[in-house]
Amino acid sequence: MSETSAEDGTPTLDLTDVDHRVGKPIGGGQLWEPCAPSDIRRWVMAMDYPNPLHWDQEFAKKSKFGGLIAPQSIAVGLDYGHGAAPACVGYIPGSHLIFGGEEWWFYGTRVRVGDQLFQKRRFHDYKVADTKFAGPTMFSRGDTVHRNQHGDLVARERSTAIRYLASEAEKRGMYENQLGEKKRWTQTELAEIDKLRTEWLLSNRAGVSPAFEDVKVGDTLPRRVIGPHTIASFTTEYRAFLFNIWGTFFWDAPKGIKDPWVYQDPGWVEGFGFDEEGAKIDPRLRDGLYVGPSRGHIDADKASEVGMARAYGYGATMGAWCTDYLAYWAGHDGMVRHNKASFRLPAFEGDVTYFDAEIVGKEEQSVWGVPLVQVKLKLTNQDGGVLVDCTAEVELPYGSEREVTGD
Repeated sequence: MSETSAEDGTPTLDLTDVDHRVGKPIGGGQLWEPCAPSDIRRWVMAMDYPNPLHWDQEFAKKSKFGGLIAPQSIAVGLDYGHGAAPACVGYIPGSHLIFGGEEWWFYGTRVRVGDQLFQKRRFHDYKVADTKFAGPTMFSRGDTVHRNQHGDLVARERSTAIRYLASEAEKRGMYENQLGEKKRWTQTELAEIDKLRTEWLLSNRAGVSPAFEDVKVGDTLPRRVIGPHTIASFTTEYRAFLFNIWGTFFWDAPKGIKDPWVYQDPGWVEGFGFDEEGAKIDPRLRDGLYVGPSRGHIDADKASEVGMARAYGYGATMGAWCTDYLAYWAGHDGMVRHNKASFRLPAFEGDVTYFDAEIVGKEEQSVWGVPLVQVKLKLTNQDGGVLVDCTAEVELPYGSEREVTGD
């Protein structure tokens, strides 16, 4: 049975296997190897983030860091399940999942070549609401703590997953009715997009950090654009998450927890689940794109089966875009300390994504012990549809402390 229904025929979510797991630690995948230089390069290439600090060996050696470092966003790329594993807990028959948002806290420890991140995960809570998209819909939250091989705290993440009945979303066809035809871009429009993209690439390539005292409320950050999104770009993003590469991880369970939900079936509809046993012989059977829950991201027919109309991007990627965008502006002596992103719309095939941000506050004496500026960031598509609402706190140096580094 793919779903349950109330007496009046209204579809309902079967939460029998969910309630008893709330508040408990869970298991998941753990990468075998430390972070390699080209793991970092692959990640920033997929995120369309050409900060030379993360891929250009000669540039990075001349910087204050003395070599390549990973962007802050890579914490999710070195995790299992796009960071959503602790928010996708319990068997719900006939369900599918999309990302609802992420909240990150960064503690100052940079990820460098040779570092290995280890995760502790916990299913935090959930609520169920009725949505136009799929009727009864679960919004579940899970927490991940990322530490390196020395035990140093790198980051904490709280992810939000949206779990729903795939058949109900397909029947309602909300995106099918709203999207219309895939956008066809003229050469003039593409040239304008490329010009804006290039302007952003050059906006802080040297990594100079704005001085805290020089930044004012109401200042805006340079506009950014990504896209048009394509099957190629979605596939490139997917392959940068290392757990998606054959043989990169093993299953790990927290000690002392009975039934710690390590790799159980969440209840995916037929054609979207993994074949764990078969994958020991044929790795494609738990690859995710060939077989698995991410098939809809690059296959319009499969996307329609889960209510998404056509190929679309990844929530965790949008979260990484936000962190990278803010970190690029903050420069080598700045750092994103906290951001909270709510995902409103997917990045659909053929669309572009614009980034617009404004300084909305300043805090000289923060709980982090460093001066912070508050930033409001919004990601929109070419039609003005809001993909992401994000608020962030970004550390900036005082002018007298700033180290200017560059090529």
